[in-house]
Amino acid sequence: MKQSELFAKTVRTFPKDEEAISAKFLIRAGFVDKLMAGVYTLLPLGLRVMKKVEQIIREEINAVGGQEIFMPSFQPKENWMKTGRWETMTDLYKVKDSSDREFALGPTHEEVVVPLIKRFASSYKDLPVYVYQFQNKFRMELRSKGGLLRGREFMMKDLYSFHLTEGDLDEYYNRVKEAYFKIFDRIGIRKKTYFTFASGGTFSKYSHEFQTVTPAGEDTIYVCSRCSLAINKEIKNELNKCAGCGGDDFKEEKAIEVGNIFKLKDKYTQPFDFSVMDDDGKKRPVMMGCYGIGLGRTMATVIEVSNDERGMIWPEEIAPFRVHIIELDGKSAKKICADFEKRGEEILYDERGVSPGEKFADADLIGIPWRIVVSKKAGSKVEVKNRAKAQIKLMEPKQAMKLILK
Repeated sequence: MKQSELFAKTVRTFPKDEEAISAKFLIRAGFVDKLMAGVYTLLPLGLRVMKKVEQIIREEINAVGGQEIFMPSFQPKENWMKTGRWETMTDLYKVKDSSDREFALGPTHEEVVVPLIKRFASSYKDLPVYVYQFQNKFRMELRSKGGLLRGREFMMKDLYSFHLTEGDLDEYYNRVKEAYFKIFDRIGIRKKTYFTFASGGTFSKYSHEFQTVTPAGEDTIYVCSRCSLAINKEIKNELNKCAGCGGDDFKEEKAIEVGNIFKLKDKYTQPFDFSVMDDDGKKRPVMMGCYGIGLGRTMATVIEVSNDERGMIWPEEIAPFRVHIIELDGKSAKKICADFEKRGEEILYDERGVSPGEKFADADLIGIPWRIVVSKKAGSKVEVKNRAKAQIKLMEPKQAMKLILK
């Protein structure tokens, strides 16, 4: 893609109304645009990153049996009354139509997915079922100052599993846990992300969060020095020893919750009278789990842990492009661009008529993993730089391509 054709441009100054460094860089670099507090438009570069995060999640959830669906955000009040959350959920957006009928803008989808699966599963032979979606969520955040880390409208992957027994739920829960670690490894935040014990509320002893350590985090976690399991602040008093190894030496850290998994059991299946007949002809309530990842929050978290004073540093699997090709001094980079594209490589081609300093500043800000500079000064060779490193290498174009494609 030619950089001159991007309608969204970089800007030289940080937005004054943002606190999170991820929001500052994403807006400056032209990845997102702020419509109002907690609500953002994804611009072409930002959408490319989001789609790559989405595809990584899709691949790993498909690998544990997930079937993708797409449920409505506009939800009937009656379903929320059945579960009791119409009155108790404080961040629920409620809307009325001209006939004075009330609806919910979904912050989550238990009230939709349970009656949906009930229509198709009446016997133990129909279970287990694993369904997931990527869908906009709406939550009434009173303090939306964290950019994409805390939005009022945001994209989530939510997976729901339905089981005949708690044992089957437990087994699948652990499979999803491992899938999440694969996701965060591919996205580039696995080394700083901890499996964290959290309160399970009234229907489960514990839920679990995936917390990524960064000074920008709004959560406080305690990481076990022995086995690296963590406990969140809300349950630290009741769980003063590590649930994994029994150790009592913890390091306090600030962190961002990038995912969670929850054993709901029959919390939401009972209100909808969702039960099935087992192989003995006995009626059994269906057991349920839910598993969430916020896509925008995850994208922003990557930036919180991967940046420097000049801009963002994208991991290769989710970068908007893998290669940023810059031409200087009027020397054409069209041939090397064409060579990369023939090999299916994604490139951003900076052929703009602006100064070298502006091109280099934009390249650092945007944070694409590999930069190739074609110039008269370099002659037949090109300058190659990895965004995460300081070293610049001068090499033949074929060598550069071999290095990057490897």
